[in-house]
Amino acid sequence: MQRFSLKDQIAFVTGAGSGIGQGIAIGLAEAGADVALFDLPGSKGLDDTAQAISDKGRRSITLTGSVANANDLTSAVEKTEALLGALSLAVNCAGIANARPAEELPLEQWRQMMDVNLTGVFLSCQAEGRAMLAHGRGAIVNIASMSGSIVNRGLSQAHYNTSKAGVIHLSKSLAMEWVERGIRVNVISPGYTLTPMNLRPEVAEQHKIFERETPMGRMASVDEMVGPTIFLLSQAASFVTGVDLLVDGGF
Repeated sequence: MQRFSLKDQIAFVTGAGSGIGQGIAIGLAEAGADVALFDLPGSKGLDDTAQAISDKGRRSITLTGSVANANDLTSAVEKTEALLGALSLAVNCAGIANARPAEELPLEQWRQMMDVNLTGVFLSCQAEGRAMLAHGRGAIVNIASMSGSIVNRGLSQAHYNTSKAGVIHLSKSLAMEWVERGIRVNVISPGYTLTPMNLRPEVAEQHKIFERETPMGRMASVDEMVGPTIFLLSQAASFVTGVDLLVDGGF
C-alpha cells in the first residue's frame, strides 16, 4: 500500500476553496502530502480547507489569485516552494459552469469560459510544470468533465463542453511533451457530482434526471473523486500518463 502514499510530498491545488478541489486537497493531506491551497480572493472555503488539513497533521498555506492570470500562478508556485518545499504534485480543479443556447451565447461569455476552464488549466500547468521540470519529477492531474467526451442531454452548454474537451487534449499533449523529463500528466473526468456548481439554478431541478441517466442511479459525492486522484498522483500509477480517467458511474 506504500505505492499509494503521498507522504512528505508537496502539492498545489487550484480551486481548493470548495467542491471537488476542496475534497481533493483534504484527501491529499490524508494521504500524507503538504498542500498549497489556491483560489480566488475572498474564497470563504480556503480557511476551512486549511483547518481540515491541519486536523490531519499536515501543513498547508493559502494563496489567492486567478488561474487566468499567469503572474498570480507563478507567484503562488514560488511561494509554495519557499514555504513548503519543492513542488512534486498538482491538481487543477478551478473552473466555472453556466448554460446558454449556442445561438444566443455572447462572445464575452464564451471567452470567459475559455479563459478560466481552458487557459486557466494551461497557465496552471505551465507554472507547475516549470517548477517540476527544474526538479526532474512531478505528477499533475487536471479535472475535466465527462462533458468533454459526451454531450449532456438537456443542457445548452457548448462553451463548457468545448472547454473541457480542450482540457483533455491539452493534458495529453503536455503528457507527451514532458514524459521524458520526469513529469506525468493525467485527467479525471467526473460525471454528475454533488458540488456547489451542480446546485446552480439552471441544473438544480435536473438532479433526478442526472440520477436516472447515470447507470449507477445516483450522482457522485465529492469524496469519490479523491481516490482516483491519489492513484494518478502516486507511484501506483508510475507507468500511467496521458490518460483521461472517466469517473462517471458508467455514464
